[in-house]
Amino acid sequence: MPVIRTQFTLRLDPVNHVKIKKIAAEESRTMTNMIEYLIKKEISRYEKENGEIPVSDEELYLE
Repeated sequence: MPVIRTQFTLRLDPVNHVKIKKIAAEESRTMTNMIEYLIKKEISRYEKENGEIPVSDEELYLE
């Protein structure tokens, strides 16, 4: 079964763009994969401090 992904536009400051690009290259990741990894990592950190963020089926399919 294919993985469902949501697409959106992301604007980055040029300095952060270059830094993420360099980190991704060092980690042998694509830039998109690196950004997704960093987002997951930050969500995990946030949830450890504040509790799990509930997500309903309705919210998933309203996108």
